[in-house]
Amino acid sequence: MRHWVQHLDAECAGEAAALRAWSGDGAVRLLRDDPPTATLLLERLHAPRSLTALPDPREAVTVLGTLLSRLTARPAPPGIRRLGDIAQGMLDRTPRALDTEPDPAVRALLRDCAAALREVADEPGDRLLHWDLHHGNVLAADRAPWLAIDPKPLAGDPGFELLPALVNRYDPADTPWRFDALTAALGLDRDRARAWTLARVLQNRLWQLADPTAPRPIPDPRLEVGAVLRGR
Repeated sequence: MRHWVQHLDAECAGEAAALRAWSGDGAVRLLRDDPPTATLLLERLHAPRSLTALPDPREAVTVLGTLLSRLTARPAPPGIRRLGDIAQGMLDRTPRALDTEPDPAVRALLRDCAAALREVADEPGDRLLHWDLHHGNVLAADRAPWLAIDPKPLAGDPGFELLPALVNRYDPADTPWRFDALTAALGLDRDRARAWTLARVLQNRLWQLADPTAPRPIPDPRLEVGAVLRGR
């Protein structure tokens, strides 16, 4: 067993409800929780063995796609934050962000990301999303080869889940293959998945622009993925 103690905030507020909904199917099993302190008692996993240890990055992406297909198969339980609200907030902040973005090429990309988001924002979806399924949030287990941990639950479209799998262990040449593999694994409409992934690129840049201390890698894999998907 493992105790997980965290600061209670908007991102982790629905974690216990999400873990209960998954009931161990693709995710770590919740044994007990204490809502006032956000303390979770979880099954024991092999913490030193995360998905980052797989030598083949494409195999790791395949694992992520398989897990996401299972996790997003369920409707979100009541009370989970909704992607529709987050999407509208992003659109509301975009005009100011465009005024503060110093790079003209990035400004053009953000405009295209916002335009893509507007195309899908009126149908934000109702699936239970993990929202942060990257290689470090997938651990080996005794009862399953790999299980997801540390969700930041959302109710929304599974297309919003793809960006971490596209940028972790980033390989520019692999972006088209990864996008195709993930959309196929989840059975997603490619155009909608592209739009929601561009929305996720926009979201990340909005965070960076709002916080001068936020890391800004150069080159930024998220912006590079956005540029590739924009042209597809």
